[in-house]
Order: sequence, then structure tokens, then C-alpha cells
Amino acid sequence: MDPKQQSLLRKLPGVDHVIELWDKVQPVEDVPRALLVRSIRSTLDRLRTRILAGDEFPDETVLGDDQLLGLAAQAVNKSLEFNLKRVINATGVVVHTNLGRSLLPESVAKHVAEISSRYANLEFDLQKGERGSRYSCVEDILCELSGAEAAMVVNNNAGAVFLSLETLAKGKEVIVSRGELVEIGGSFRIPEVMARSGARLVEIGTTNRTHLADYEGAIRDETALFLKVHTSNYSMVGFTAEVSLKDLVALGAKYHLPVMKDLGSGNFVDFSKYGLIWEPTVQETVAAGAHVVTFSGDKMLGGPQAGIIVGRKDILERIKKNPINRALRIDKMTLAALEATLHLYRDESKAVSTIPTLRMLTLPTKVIANKAKRLLKRFRKLADDRLEAVIINASSRVGGGALPLQELPTSCVGVMIKGLSANRIDRAMREATTPVIGRIENDLFVMDMRTVQDEEINMIASTFKKTFAEA
Repeated sequence: MDPKQQSLLRKLPGVDHVIELWDKVQPVEDVPRALLVRSIRSTLDRLRTRILAGDEFPDETVLGDDQLLGLAAQAVNKSLEFNLKRVINATGVVVHTNLGRSLLPESVAKHVAEISSRYANLEFDLQKGERGSRYSCVEDILCELSGAEAAMVVNNNAGAVFLSLETLAKGKEVIVSRGELVEIGGSFRIPEVMARSGARLVEIGTTNRTHLADYEGAIRDETALFLKVHTSNYSMVGFTAEVSLKDLVALGAKYHLPVMKDLGSGNFVDFSKYGLIWEPTVQETVAAGAHVVTFSGDKMLGGPQAGIIVGRKDILERIKKNPINRALRIDKMTLAALEATLHLYRDESKAVSTIPTLRMLTLPTKVIANKAKRLLKRFRKLADDRLEAVIINASSRVGGGALPLQELPTSCVGVMIKGLSANRIDRAMREATTPVIGRIENDLFVMDMRTVQDEEINMIASTFKKTFAEA
């Protein structure tokens, strides 16, 4: 250790000294004592690590009382922040799993706030004055929208698939096309979910082609179910063949076998009417005769995270009575958000215009371009010669494992700041009070305006202004 390092280490005070300094300028009750001590200790530990690592300290006054108090205050403020915070999604991925997937409509968020901050009839039948079912608040509207006989909700779609398989096929065989054995986000695979449910997988067909005869040839005394999985997160083209749900239902009727369809990212709106690639709707799937249909409450539906199960009443009653259901049930906040979102689907035009996910997916390119121009104008008002901003034509993505081939034309704003690399800008935006999450392309920090909300344009400009001041 060189003499300079030794000198710097000697200048580092003890925790008690910094606490005494703090107490002179800050009322003790402002910050919990344990948090204060922890923050000061971590601040001193970080400084000690930097000294031992040989970091340069151009001015030793950084270890003075005022500077140490400032660093401790920063550590305290950081500790008091919430870990889960709002961010601005400028990635162009509409259903961004890492950023919380779907945004709730304002009316839905208000309903959730009211229900979560007050008592509610979660499991209380107001008409009978006795205990009721928590599914009752959403079952009727799910049946109304889907055309199914019965419905229920669990915590997510993986849970819905697991619960359905465990109920209907534990210890028995389930026939699935090899080309539908998908892997979803987080490395969760259909075969593994099936194995955990106790059902035995029977693969049929080839990766690219499966025929009705393959299903029929695999039927045995231990066969409990046909399972079709919608390959929403990838697409297969070329020499391919698959069995339609309608034909599989007919085969199931012949052998008295139920058919389950996992839609993954389900939707109640035919997006092909809005210029997007066609995806099977929940209504179409139920009408085709599927006995059980599972899908997500967030993603393309635009509601909260939930796993929705709809289908034939006798089968749903069996699933509801499964003891595992209690481990997968959702709380009152999720139910409130889901019910309020489903109410919007009674008027499709209202759903498309008020549910943020649907609105962003169907947003006209002219509207996106105008948002890009507004942000560019705000940047020019900063009047800083170091900043260069340009509008870039690009493509957004649906995200959430849905419509993988869908390209959504969009307008982006690319930013370059003299003296700062694109990586440095990206880090500064992530470390902002309200983080801005974009992407880096061609040495530019790029923000896709499809997923930037109108009120966030000024927030982005303010964040860049602060970055300039600290650069």
C-alpha cells in the first residue's frame, strides 16, 4: 500500500463521527436510526474499497465532513426509494415482460385503488348474506364475452395450464403435437409443466407436420386428453401441417376425450381488422368446441397478470374443486383490475381506444410521428449544442410472446450527446428519477415513440436536461 492510500485511509472517520455530524444538521426522527447507521457504514465501506483499489481522488476534501454528509444523504435517500418504480418504456415493445407487460386503463386503476383501500365482497354473497365464491365477480362477464359455460381465474396462465392438466390428466396420458411443445418466457416449457402436473406426455407427429391420424393412432386406454398449444411466440412456415381445433374436437367426440386449448396470450379482439396478423380469439376457440381454454389476463388482453380458464361447466367444476387451486388463487386487487378491464370489452371500440395495450398496438403511424416531432421540438428548446437528435423510421414489436412476425411501423428519436457515449446516455437514463428505457443503435440512444405516453414527452426532455447539467 502506497503512502497516499495510507493517508486517505487515515482520513476516513468512524461511523459514530458521521452520525454526530448528521444529528447536528438533521432531526433524528427524519430517518430511522438503523437505516441511517447502515447507510453511513455502506458509504464508508465503498470509499474504503475505492481507496484500496487505487482509485484517484484528485482532491482529498472528498473525505471532509461536508462531503461525507452529502454522500451519506445520497445513500439514505437511495435506501428510502421504492425498488419497484415507474419507468418510461421507450423500447417500442408494447407488451414488455421486463417492464410489467400491460398498462391498466386509468378507469381500471381507479377501481383497483378503491377496492384495495376498502373492504369488498371478495367472498361474500350480498344477496344471500353468506360466504360466496371469489370467482363470481368475473365468471359471468367471462362467459358473456367468450361464450363459454363457466370460467375461473388463477395467478397466471402457466398456473391455469398446470391446474387444468393436474385435474383432468394426473397419472394419465395427454396427446400433444411435437410442433406445439413450446417454451415460454423464463424457460418454462410445456413438457415440464405437464410433468409437474402428473400427466404423461405423448408426443405425436413431427416438428413441422402433424395429421389427424397421428392423434387417432396414439389413443390408448390411459389417454385422458388432447392438448393443443397455440404457438404464439414463434411461427413455422414452409412445408407444414397441423390439425384444426374443430377436427380435433370431432375426433375427441368420437372417442369421448376432452380437448384443451392453451391460447397463451389470449384476446377478445380480432386484430386483423386493425391491420395486424390474425390471431385466434377466445370466442372463436370456444365456438370451435374446445372443452377447456386457458389464456393470460395481461399480454394481448391488456389487463392484470392472471390465468383465465373457460370452458364446459362440468369440467370447470372439477378444476375449481382441486385443492391446488387455493395455492394459485388471485387476490382482490387482481380481480378488481380484471373485472374492470373485461367491462371495457363490452364495447370493442371503447376497448381499443381505452385499453393502453390495444391502443398502442393499433396506433396510427401519423400519431406516432407527431409524438416524435414533439420530442424533437422539446430537445431543441434545451438550446444545448452538445445534443443532436434525429427522427428514425423503424419497427416496434408486440412483445409478450405474441405475434412474433408482426412488424409495427414506428417513429423513433435517436440522440447523441457530444462527450458522452451511447452507453453512458443509456446508463444515465436508467439511473434517472423516472428511468427512461430505450435501446442503442448505431451509436445513438434510440427511443421508440409508440410506447412513450403523451405526458411522458416532457418528462424525457427534463431528464435529458438534468443529464446535461451533470455531464
